[in-house]
Amino acid sequence: MRKAIANVIFLVTVSAFFVSSAFAGEKGGATQKSFLWQVRSKSATVFILGSIHMAKPDMYPLAQRIEESFTKAGALALEADPAKAGDQNLLSTMLAAALYPDNQTLKEHLSPKSYELASREMEQLGLPMESFNKSRPWFLAMTIEVLELQHLGYDPAYGIDVYFAGKAQGNKRIIELESFDYQIRLLNGFSDHEQELFLLYTLQDLKQLKDETGELMTAWRDGDAKAMEDLAIKTPAESPEMRPILDKLIYRRNREMAAKIGGFLQGKETVFVVVGAAHLVGKEGVIELLRGKGFTVEQM
Repeated sequence: MRKAIANVIFLVTVSAFFVSSAFAGEKGGATQKSFLWQVRSKSATVFILGSIHMAKPDMYPLAQRIEESFTKAGALALEADPAKAGDQNLLSTMLAAALYPDNQTLKEHLSPKSYELASREMEQLGLPMESFNKSRPWFLAMTIEVLELQHLGYDPAYGIDVYFAGKAQGNKRIIELESFDYQIRLLNGFSDHEQELFLLYTLQDLKQLKDETGELMTAWRDGDAKAMEDLAIKTPAESPEMRPILDKLIYRRNREMAAKIGGFLQGKETVFVVVGAAHLVGKEGVIELLRGKGFTVEQM
């Protein structure tokens, strides 16, 4: 199984030190689609922008239609508010979730193969494995993923969530669809077996990370939801052992997000929503869930 969990992490997962982003600049003329949808009810409009979790400085300026849609909105809805990422209580919660209690160690919870793969990767990154010996597999997987992406020039500081949260500060109401605490509890709720799969597939996919993140960025820039689905969802979904992880990481969250966005559409306020791009694509994605509820949906 290739193009697996690393792409999913890149697109949908946020923890206390990972915040979301995208790629852009208006390219391809006025008819070029963006990874942006307009969803309408009889009384309200919601704009939904798909994002990628880390990006490069050349993502800006964003497409004009994205900026104009944000300007029309009275509120911004994010998975989690980046302004809260540095909260000391949250950081304490994350560390408590990320580390094994008492005398438990990572090596005790992993197969020898997975532990050896992780050790080699950490060595290549110049980090001693001993420093992570108390870390749970999900935390180690995400740490490795972020460090690899940073080596490729991607940076959460250029995230679309950070960008729009900054623009909204003091000007628009900010709504959290989830929260950092929710996302930490989600990751920590994986069983030992699921956490090992999460780590193992992340490690196995690192060699393809450069090419595949480039493909993901191209799909985002072109507004190509089908290509995004194939890269981020379809391949891992075809592996039965990955389905429980995807259920927790993506599909259950899709249903919860769609329900909250449906609530916005019952009101009268225009809301601009930013969530990970993988949450929007496929038959079980937020866009199709909202279309199934009878709302008018148009890609912009």
